Amino acid sequence: MFFLLRVAFWLSIVVILLPSDPAKKAESAQVTVSPMEALGAAQAAVEDARGFCNRKPEACEIGSQALQTFGQKAQLGSKYLYEFLSDRFGDGHNDKVTGSIPEHPGRQTLTPADAAPAWKAPSQPAEHRSVPLPPRRPA
Repeated sequence: MFFLLRVAFWLSIVVILLPSDPAKKAESAQVTVSPMEALGAAQAAVEDARGFCNRKPEACEIGSQALQTFGQKAQLGSKYLYEFLSDRFGDGHNDKVTGSIPEHPGRQTLTPADAAPAWKAPSQPAEHRSVPLPPRRPA
């Protein structure tokens, strides 16, 4: 259980440090939340866990904005990770070909002759194919 809490903590730190998407930042007309405001809102939420939105609506509003920014950063980070892993370990189906040189050289360079097995077992006579079984033990 403690391991999961540590993992959640460190993943949260990584997501907070990720840059925001510039396109979404320009689209949103909302006030951006500074890290100090987010920290203050988190401390206020910890102080008064039950019903703090009724007592301190400004902390609830800033906290919801901070969580929305956190979610957007997590989504952008997962997109970057997906694109990186797709480029790095992709199956090559999406490779664009310009002329005769593929965009990602070094992938799928085997010819059919290279892929064919180099050695084939010689065929054996029928008497050597079957292996006798040991005698059956009494039950």
